[in-house]
Amino acid sequence: MTDPPPSSTSAGRPGSPPSPGPGHPAAPAGAGLPTAADAPIEEADAPMEEPQGDPDAGAAAGPGGADRREEAATGSAAQELEGDPTAWPPDEAFDAVDLDDRGWTRRDLEAILLVADEPVPAPVLAEIVGSRLSEVEELLVDLAGEYARDGRGFVLRAIAGGWRLYTSPGARTAVEAYLRAGQQSRLTRAALETLAVVAYRQPVTRFQVSAVRGVNVDGVFRTLAARGLIQEVGTDPGPGQATLYGTTPAFLEQLGLDDLDQLPPIKDYLPEGVDLLDVPDQP
Repeated sequence: MTDPPPSSTSAGRPGSPPSPGPGHPAAPAGAGLPTAADAPIEEADAPMEEPQGDPDAGAAAGPGGADRREEAATGSAAQELEGDPTAWPPDEAFDAVDLDDRGWTRRDLEAILLVADEPVPAPVLAEIVGSRLSEVEELLVDLAGEYARDGRGFVLRAIAGGWRLYTSPGARTAVEAYLRAGQQSRLTRAALETLAVVAYRQPVTRFQVSAVRGVNVDGVFRTLAARGLIQEVGTDPGPGQATLYGTTPAFLEQLGLDDLDQLPPIKDYLPEGVDLLDVPDQP
């Protein structure tokens, strides 16, 4: 396996931040997007310097005062970036990047894989990016090797007849901590409505839930699955063999139920003429 050519990396792109220096790998496509570290910090209005002329001022801040000042400085910088539309490279800067054909193909592949919610076959990727299948397969193998060698927080895997990005096994502890922290927040109305359809209509496909709610539910499904409230329970025997979903034991535990038969009747809460059991099959 060989490394991708230098022109396929993001180094030297117009408007990009300075290179991390020798010995550091170039960032992948999309690495310039804002991260959690860019969010404002609550203590952004804390003093940036020690008050002058008062010898007890530093002691009054108590233990960790230096850390709080550092956080305040970071928060202020993040707020300045958020409020200044010129702080981030404009979209035109990314279009002006000088890459060869292989570099553009590599960029497009990474972008598609970032938004794919299921493995994408290599022939499909080749058709979308307009490149030869052999070239796309070679690039995918190169990307997978690069991510593994650089110790990225994500890995590229060939699975179930396609390619998809996954979180790195080495980051499992951090990911689990993040997901557990998210479970403490309340579900949105969209998530509750989707969960209700799954609970009363299960087993059900995402298409069927979308038909009931009238909107795309892919993102909500990922949220509910991450919180352990729904899970895959089988495959629809119809065309396409779509995945069937149902609720989990954790769902019953959250509601204090022994089984699904204890769910309250929902007929009284539905608009007249609406029946959750009357949903279309797969297209």
